[in-house]
Amino acid sequence: MIYSINECNWKEYFIEDVCNIFSGKDIYERERIDGNTPYITATSSNNGIGYFVNNKNNTLDKNCISVNRNGSVGYSFYHSYEALFGNDTRKLKLKFDDKYVGEFISFMISNQKDKYGYGYKMGTERLKRQKIMLPSTNKGKPDYNFMKKYMIIQEISNISTILAYFQDI
Repeated sequence: MIYSINECNWKEYFIEDVCNIFSGKDIYERERIDGNTPYITATSSNNGIGYFVNNKNNTLDKNCISVNRNGSVGYSFYHSYEALFGNDTRKLKLKFDDKYVGEFISFMISNQKDKYGYGYKMGTERLKRQKIMLPSTNKGKPDYNFMKKYMIIQEISNISTILAYFQDI
């Protein structure tokens, strides 16, 4: 099978169909303790990491997606590592737990960011009903196998490009 984006079936899915959505919890500046745990905020850079803290709360999780609901609205990042999540983000737990599927879905969510902004934020209810395009099986279900294999192929391609670059210098 060829894993081409152009040759698969696509279908719209609500984000809540493929993820469970949870609120973050603020750790205000005066409460932050410097440490090693990434604290995910509503930034568009550094994979959403705003600070490194030693705080703990019930948002601590890994293998999930963050989506900015405020600030840099609509930016989405996959986190394979343990992190804490601020209230200006939403934490999404995949219903099909896989790193590559998470990266794929995160990218597809970020593709929606241009329609959001300061006056039109991506709150939890809006996020639940946000539609994203995903590869689909013939039975109308998300094609997680395709997403996973496609992302693995992309990763191998990128690694090959990097290795070729270093062989040339």
